[in-house]
Amino acid sequence: MPVVQLRENEPFDVALRRFKRTCEKAGVLSEARRREFYEKPTQERKRKAAAAVKRHQKKLSRTGRGARRPRGGRRG
Repeated sequence: MPVVQLRENEPFDVALRRFKRTCEKAGVLSEARRREFYEKPTQERKRKAAAAVKRHQKKLSRTGRGARRPRGGRRG
């Protein structure tokens, strides 16, 4: 859990903003949302694999190479 010390003569709202920023960097809220409900191991693997594919596609589109067609399978 991120901790923020209140500095001398520092307004509360400034310290609160600093605390929110440290929580965001630590990923506290995203982890809490992720753990809110139980996720089966297979669902977690599928989610992570889909995220990896999405990252890869984004990386390809940024480099300008474009997405390639998957090989194999039925065409039509």
